[in-house]
Amino acid sequence: MKATILVDNLTRGALAAEWGLSVYIEHQGHPILLDTGASDRFARNAEKLGVDLGAVECGVLSHAHYDHADGMETFFARNQRAPFYLREGSKENCYGKRWIFRKYIGIRKGCLKRYEDRIRYVKEQEEILPGVCLLAHRTEGLEAFGIQNHLYTKQGWHYVPDDFRHEQSLIVETEKGLVILSSCSHGGADNIIKEVSGAYPGKRIYAMIGGFHLYHTSEEGVRALAGRIRSTGIEKIYTGHCTGAAAYEILKEELGEQAEGLYTGMEIVI
Repeated sequence: MKATILVDNLTRGALAAEWGLSVYIEHQGHPILLDTGASDRFARNAEKLGVDLGAVECGVLSHAHYDHADGMETFFARNQRAPFYLREGSKENCYGKRWIFRKYIGIRKGCLKRYEDRIRYVKEQEEILPGVCLLAHRTEGLEAFGIQNHLYTKQGWHYVPDDFRHEQSLIVETEKGLVILSSCSHGGADNIIKEVSGAYPGKRIYAMIGGFHLYHTSEEGVRALAGRIRSTGIEKIYTGHCTGAAAYEILKEELGEQAEGLYTGMEIVI
């Protein structure tokens, strides 16, 4: 498996960065796109990197936030055939709260209707290619993470704490073990590792790639998470985007060579 970071918050060289994430994955000859960042920058970077988005066999949206979904229309313009997989709970209804104000942070309004012929909805667990599976959150009580991170969904006229029923992980089976790609890990990186372990009993989990949503988390909270990640037995984590620079440094201090930081243009070969 080879994963290329098409866009992340950080970059090296001439590639464009933004608050967002997009990952191009090649596995056993199958090209996959996970997320599309917050603009068309992922596509412009793909062109510079020699990545042909038109050849992608399937696209995946990790969750229904703009910084992963706002490039979807760009992808559809460059790829005329690939299905795009969303979690069944994905709607245009995600909001962030600051004081008494709520800001829309979801998929561009009307996008799900405009491209309904390209979109496929996943319920709980689905194999989309040989050795490549999508897995929904199975941890109970994720509303607490929504409250903690000031994230809500609009249900009718009411705003309710986000329980991340629109979020899913991409799992790839490799010779070294399972690789989890979870773009923001809102439900907790350690919980997601446990979810995957439960879905694949007896199989080794080798690595996790994605953001851990720690940029507002206290030092004590980050260190505690590092300990829980270590206790899972996972060998490698590659993290960036919403993890935040300060939190990444703490993870690196706690986990050492087990942790590596993501950046635009990075290639991960497993």
